[in-house]
Amino acid sequence: MVQHDLEIHELMPEPEEAWRRLLRFVGWDAHNRAAAARTSAALLKHAHQLVVDVYHHLAHVPETAAILGWEHHIDETHLEERRRFFTLWLARTIGLDTSDEFAAYLFYAGKAHAGHGPRHIHTPPEYVTASIGLVQAAFAKALAQEGLPAEVISDSMAAWSKYLSVQLNQMLLGYRAAQELRTGALAVRCTVFGRLRPLVGREDIQVMVAAGACVGDVVRKVFNYFPQARAEALERVWDAEEKPDALWVEVVPVYVTRPGWRILHNGREVRYHGGFAAPVQDGDEVAVFPPGR
Repeated sequence: MVQHDLEIHELMPEPEEAWRRLLRFVGWDAHNRAAAARTSAALLKHAHQLVVDVYHHLAHVPETAAILGWEHHIDETHLEERRRFFTLWLARTIGLDTSDEFAAYLFYAGKAHAGHGPRHIHTPPEYVTASIGLVQAAFAKALAQEGLPAEVISDSMAAWSKYLSVQLNQMLLGYRAAQELRTGALAVRCTVFGRLRPLVGREDIQVMVAAGACVGDVVRKVFNYFPQARAEALERVWDAEEKPDALWVEVVPVYVTRPGWRILHNGREVRYHGGFAAPVQDGDEVAVFPPGR
């Protein structure tokens, strides 16, 4: 039998890869880290008040109060949950965490803002972006109140601006992956088996795709949403892409399933039944099996 194309194109960058690349892009280096670190102790003194002030602001701006469901009164249990989440983020930020694990955490935060958190509250991305600006403003105000020299404040705020902008990109990547998962008129159920289940934390997920979508679109959305599963099931290879208006051949990354992994579409292995180009319909099922199943 002819084995059809099983390449996945246009996957988003993995959170850790995007994190490291953007840190390089903004020039995050030892000098920037040292400049920000010189003000970490001062910011910690104001951290508690910053947490209080942030949620006081969100509760009293009509648009964000409506997003949180606090138009008429503040849910104290919900407020405490939000404060804990923000406190954890603030502590890791002031501690200048640049680990891959923090990159994944920020990606998850972006998915939570898209309504995929415990309370399913959707926060439009413009408010996430503006909130990062408010944090930067709060940092500058706190440092001025500490009476630090102007050159220390300016150097540190330049560094904090770079670091926080990269954080924002991570959250927007997670937001985009979550939004794409719910975009489309056709509902396809994707079930994962074996060692993928503990990696993604569930057995199956509903994927929405547009009319005319194919199995590859479903698989791409799943591995964009669960990038932590890629290393287990997928292998990155490089493909030459020649565009008609370009003067050279562009090399782009694509992904293929690792040896032994099988993907079934309505119970039929796609390797022998249309590959990832096989069209999907509303109510279809896609299953991902590890070797030996």
